Amino acid sequence: MSYNVNEKGYYGEFGGAYIPEMLYPNVEELRQNYLKIMAEPSFQEEFNALLKDYVGRPSPLYLAKRLSEKYNTKIYLKREDLNHTGAHKINNTIGQILMAKRLGKNRIIAETGAGQHGVATATVCALMGIECIVYMGEIDIARQAPNVARMKMLGAKVVPALSGSRTLKDATNEAIRDWINNPVDTHYIIGSVVGPHPYPDMVAKFQAVVSEEIKSQLLEKEGTENPDYLIACVGGGSNAAGTYYHYLDNEDVNIIAVEAAGKGVDSGESAATSVLGKEGIIHGSKTLLMQTKDGQITEPYSISAGLDYPGVGPMHANLYKTGRAEFIAITDDEAMTSGLELCQLEGIIPAIETSHALAVFEHKKFKPDDIVVVNLSGRGDKDLQNYIDYFKL
Repeated sequence: MSYNVNEKGYYGEFGGAYIPEMLYPNVEELRQNYLKIMAEPSFQEEFNALLKDYVGRPSPLYLAKRLSEKYNTKIYLKREDLNHTGAHKINNTIGQILMAKRLGKNRIIAETGAGQHGVATATVCALMGIECIVYMGEIDIARQAPNVARMKMLGAKVVPALSGSRTLKDATNEAIRDWINNPVDTHYIIGSVVGPHPYPDMVAKFQAVVSEEIKSQLLEKEGTENPDYLIACVGGGSNAAGTYYHYLDNEDVNIIAVEAAGKGVDSGESAATSVLGKEGIIHGSKTLLMQTKDGQITEPYSISAGLDYPGVGPMHANLYKTGRAEFIAITDDEAMTSGLELCQLEGIIPAIETSHALAVFEHKKFKPDDIVVVNLSGRGDKDLQNYIDYFKL
């Protein structure tokens, strides 16, 4: 059984492209061309050169000795926090800006929650001299002020989403609306493995550089390409998709996906889609989605702006449904405590999103000789105010 996308754009029963007719030409143009363009030697060459010389890849695979000692297992951190712009997001935006150029698009739109994807998009637009508009929920603009400033410095226009919960879902709605109105010259850089096919697959392929590096780095350090466990946090799930990608069909490697339980799975303030979600359609894709009995999308909540999405990408919905991945929901409090622990044991300040993944060690026992790889998906500079407020620093 394969856990990758099929030719119709589905992961098992999840995925597809459920889009208004007016978006069909945009999505279809991308679908017909994305694999062809990505396979071109000139594309590969430019993509890989930018990843190396601009992003700073490969990112290190770091054996966290003190953390490993504490939890009596072998913990490796995949240091995506060391990429230019401070997270994994740049891997995908570099790929998509090169794609947009080859499709002849000269205007870029994006949505962002935590602001990391917005910064990564503004960064590559500045690099390529292309107009950039970023939609961001009004609430997220307030709680991620440093990233908003970064986007503006990089020349992007930040447009607040004022409807609904004024967070990521609403920013996405605004971006889709813009795309419908500007179909010819605009490419929409989606920041996660969500949206209509081919986006989940395209974003996963750009992020797959993460698991590609893990394989060669583990071979060098441990004499095997295969860890016993891969752990990543999941909002929409692009850092997770990149971490799992080359291991999806290798059942010897256990996959753990970590979601935000917020104030508790049953608190009414949570973003644990796997526990709370039912099948539904959001932003053009069939997936697991938090919704009311009559199918209205319920508002997610997490202390981390990057994990409060009411669904997960279709790849992850399928990994959950088939049991290929184990899903664990982590509360705000558990995540914050684990984030601080990493600071004090390893001298690394993680993004709050990543802190959720680190909290797994309090929930699950690993064997002393297990090789556990955690994707350290982003650094914590953007979250300092949250850490300050939470810990009264």
